[in-house]
Amino acid sequence: MNLIENIREGLRAIQSNLLRTILTGLIISIGIMSLVGILTAVDGIKHSLNQTFSSLGANSFDIERKGNGNRGNQGGRAQRAYPEISYVQATKYKDLLSDKAIVSLSAYISGATIVKSETKKTNPNINIIAGDDYYLQSQNLNLEQGRGFSGFELELGANVAIIGSEIKKNLFPKSNPIGEYVSFLGRRFKIVGQLEEKGSSMGGNAGDRSIIIPLETGRQIPRTGNAELNYDIKTVIAKPEELDYVMGEATGIMRSVRQDPLGQEESFEIERSDSLMESLNEISGYLKIGGFVIGFITLLGASVGLMNIMMVSVNERTREIGVRKALGATAFQIRQQFLIESIVICLLGGFVGVLLGILMGNGIAALIGDGGFIVPWLWVIVGLTICVVVGVISGYYPAYRASKLDPIESLRYE
Repeated sequence: MNLIENIREGLRAIQSNLLRTILTGLIISIGIMSLVGILTAVDGIKHSLNQTFSSLGANSFDIERKGNGNRGNQGGRAQRAYPEISYVQATKYKDLLSDKAIVSLSAYISGATIVKSETKKTNPNINIIAGDDYYLQSQNLNLEQGRGFSGFELELGANVAIIGSEIKKNLFPKSNPIGEYVSFLGRRFKIVGQLEEKGSSMGGNAGDRSIIIPLETGRQIPRTGNAELNYDIKTVIAKPEELDYVMGEATGIMRSVRQDPLGQEESFEIERSDSLMESLNEISGYLKIGGFVIGFITLLGASVGLMNIMMVSVNERTREIGVRKALGATAFQIRQQFLIESIVICLLGGFVGVLLGILMGNGIAALIGDGGFIVPWLWVIVGLTICVVVGVISGYYPAYRASKLDPIESLRYE
């Protein structure tokens, strides 16, 4: 018997025990589905988050004063209090780097603010941010309606505002807010623009609850206790490959602007936008390892079930094996037939498991993000390869046992 005949014989044996084959294949398909499904979901979620991070600008970095988010002490030791980044320092940095990058200045004016229209008011959860002419561009914020700030409004500090979508829903649910007035922080502002809705992914909801005013206007608003504004600086470059070079130059400029002494650490922090991507890749790596372990454990149980089924098959077909050996079949051909049956059962279950895994993984990813449909060819190939390996491992001992049966004793078997 050649290989083709053995394959046909194996398929006939599978067909004659169709129900058992289906049940065994289902065991395999569940293991492959869990493996491919989890890994597909991780890839799909990662793809969706990649798009979100890309929209935030992978070719940019932010500069803030060092310790901007600390609580004042760490490990029982008081942290050094670094001075705020002043308006003079921020504008000087912007002027010195303006020929190599787009530099946007902004300042956090107030949080937990109540915003009022003529008839309604919001909850005390609105953020007020002052930004310059490049703020919307650098933060990848798009206008749904209205316009941005004019040069005249930015220069003189006019009382104009761009509102988030949630403010529009709360204060002007059935009317166009452009041209209307809102009041907050003791001033009355004219609405000139409305931002597109960001939604709740990646903290976008906070943007929907924000109001942007001109930077000069923010500087004119009195601060509690006459505290100075702390300015945030975002630098965007045209070519991502030049990011490291520009960051090095920006560090030197900022040290000079802040007058940080030689040999001492910087009084500011530079954070790349793609540092979040690095954290995401690390987390997704752990998720993939976890998914692979879960799938492997499920497949291990499936392989034990398959081996048991093949052992039963050998016992049931003992007389058939004796007849084939009496007709001249070699031990190698007997082993080959049973291995082919085992591998075919695994592959049938594997194809079903891969299909269900892709659908399950993309379904999970769609619930979390809005990425496109993903076919993870790498995991498809890995899953089917594992099926073949499981088929060989589970089928080898039953096939070896069948090949060692004595033909005379096999023919006598009842």
